[in-house]
Amino acid sequence: MPANHLQQQLEELRKQLVEHPPENEEDRESLELLARDIELQLAAQPVTTPDASLIDGVNLAVERFEVSHPTLAGSLRNIMQTLANIGI
Repeated sequence: MPANHLQQQLEELRKQLVEHPPENEEDRESLELLARDIELQLAAQPVTTPDASLIDGVNLAVERFEVSHPTLAGSLRNIMQTLANIGI
């Protein structure tokens, strides 16, 4: 069920992007691409090789939004933990 949990977390992230979008269009697009990449990785289950660039991207997004959008950063941290739990 971690995949279902991850899908719920992605939906929450998208909801936050609609309700409280980053001021910068580039940041918003970056987060949307990251969410899409996570969904693509999720669709490729079972994962044969973890995608380190995906985890790095989520980690960088957490650092980038930690001060300006703490709720969004928290959601990204949860996503990162779930990805780790399912072996991505």
